[in-house]
Amino acid sequence: MQAAVIFDVDGVLLELTSAEEEFFFATLAAYVPAHELSRDWNSYRIRNDDDIITEILERYGRPATLKQEIVERYLATLQTALADGSLTSPKIPGADQLVQSLAPHVVLGIATANLRQAAALRLANAGLWHPLKHHATGADGGGHKHQILARLLKTLPLARDRIVYVGDNINDVTAGRENGVHFIGFSTDPLRREALANHGATNFSCSHTTTLDLIRHILGVCFGQVAE
Repeated sequence: MQAAVIFDVDGVLLELTSAEEEFFFATLAAYVPAHELSRDWNSYRIRNDDDIITEILERYGRPATLKQEIVERYLATLQTALADGSLTSPKIPGADQLVQSLAPHVVLGIATANLRQAAALRLANAGLWHPLKHHATGADGGGHKHQILARLLKTLPLARDRIVYVGDNINDVTAGRENGVHFIGFSTDPLRREALANHGATNFSCSHTTTLDLIRHILGVCFGQVAE
């Protein structure tokens, strides 16, 4: 295959629900006063799960060695909650059709601020993991989104102009630019799309029908249709 499409997860393939956010902080409650913690992901030094846990432990003077225990507890309880249905990760409308349309034609993957295994569990719960699993990087090891994406790109022997990254956040715009790949800003929120434009994004989508059309145009390849 001569091209790749890489996705951010939350806001592009899956909805991040308030219940899922609280689930993450509930794990931390055994170690720090989680009710005091900001739920604004942008309020943390580095916007990914790995570095957020590190920052919180530092803030409360807790040993860094607790991080692995916290991660293991979070992943174990997340797996149980998704399996018994007490927690769900809803798909963005059209995400499954978009992935299915692309899978036969291009390399697919994810670059996410989630822990990789958390993303895998959530995507598997939504039926999206299998086509994405071979090229997937997450917050594990820390770093800004452009560093997470860079780790993934090292595994892809493709020219950067044959790679499209789809994201919904300002740091995703930066990640695409820093790594020299095409970027599509996806959001159903016009204010979010405006913010992406203000940070340099030039390709936008508010539905995955449009996302597929943009990918076709950028890569010059014909794929199937997406039914919203």
